[in-house]
This record gives sequence, structure tokens and C-alpha cells, in this order.
Amino acid sequence: MNTLRSIIFVIWLYGGMAVIGITALPTMLLPRRFAIRAIGLFAQYLRVGLRLICGVRVELRGREHIPDGPLLIAGKHQAMLDVFIPFILFRDPAVIMKRELLWYPALGWYALKTKMIAIDRSGVSRTMKMLQKQGKARAEEGRQILIYPEGTRTKPGADPDYKAAGLTGLYGAVNVPVLPLATNSGLCWPARGLTRRPGLVIYEALPPIEAGLDRKAMFASLKAELETASDRLLDEGLAAQGRTRDDL
Repeated sequence: MNTLRSIIFVIWLYGGMAVIGITALPTMLLPRRFAIRAIGLFAQYLRVGLRLICGVRVELRGREHIPDGPLLIAGKHQAMLDVFIPFILFRDPAVIMKRELLWYPALGWYALKTKMIAIDRSGVSRTMKMLQKQGKARAEEGRQILIYPEGTRTKPGADPDYKAAGLTGLYGAVNVPVLPLATNSGLCWPARGLTRRPGLVIYEALPPIEAGLDRKAMFASLKAELETASDRLLDEGLAAQGRTRDDL
């Protein structure tokens, strides 16, 4: 049954992406905030589809910890869903993404219109300069910059593999607080495969870490807080599914 529901959800996902993407094309001629809202609408569409089709409830916590103004968001990354939920939680997010994605129809158009941070990962030094330059520009616009310090999607409960350079370099360049965003999304939406498992997905915005700290101290604090919170959400999500860590 899960497989059938997951297939229906995939049709829902990509069908909605096409319909909303085409319907919202006039936003390409309007101020950026309209295209941001269109992406947020698609995120809500995904949230509804997960609940109705797959039996996945998506809960958002910690809105009271989100400050006004520019911000770095360092997120735990387990599922494709993680890219879209911030458009519900945050006012004007700028997601760090691979430059190659700009060539994708619709996705690339909206990324360009909303001034996402597209980086070329072919060279470490060049990529770092590009990341800091674009990040500083987005921060000066008052936006929230979303980065995944692990660099790729990971399985729930897996040993973390953080890449410090991108986040700490960006933190030093933009001089804004960094907010940890914990999740257990991979329990219901695995990084690989088709099946979506019923259960509870939680995204929790944690209290931000202030700007201007020593970079190593900031990174150590972020990693500890993000892992502690994500482990707690993992256990809560497993309990909702009637599973334990031994089932992972």
C-alpha cells in the first residue's frame, strides 16, 4: 500500500510542480516577492499531499526563535522536502544550490528570478569566493541564507559529516546570526528510493547563535545543538511510527 500511495504522491508532486510553475510564470515580470510566494505555495501543496496521500504529518516548530532581518540558516538535510519547507518558515530565503540546476526548465527560471545562491563546485578557492560574495549580497538585502553544512542528504541517525569551511567562511563574510534548523524528515521521505513512510516529520528552528563569534566556537556550538535536536526529533518520529533505532 505504501508503494502505491508513494507513486500517487510522485504524480502529485511533479504534476503540481508543472501546474504551479506554469501558472505562476507571470511572477517573472513582477517583484521577487511574488515568485518567493509561488514557491511557498508549492511547499504548502507538498505538505498537504504528504498528509492526504501518504499519511505524513509535517509539523513546524520554533517560529518564535526566528529573528527579523538577515540570517544564516544551517539545516540538517535528509530529504528533498528540506529545500521547500523553509519557504513556509522564513520570509525571504535564499538557498545555496549547485549552479548546474540553473539549466533545469522552470527550476532554473525561478532560481534566477528569486536570486538563489548558485555556486560552481569545480574549485574550492573559486567556490568559496563566489559563495561569500553572493552570500554577502543576499544578506545586505535582508534575506535568510540557507546552507546545508553536510553538503548532501544523509540518512536519519547516520554519523554526521559536516564540512566546516563553507559555513564558517560564510559566517565570517556576512556577519549575521546563524540559526540551526533540525529535522527528522528522512524517516518519512528517504534520501533515496520511491517509498514515503507514514509518520511525523518535524522541522524545528532553534535559538540563533549570535554573529561575530570565533568561527570554530560557532561551528562547534552549531553542530552540537543541531545534532542534539535532530536526535530528539528522530526518537519522536520513530515513536510515532512505532519503531526504534534498531529498525533503521
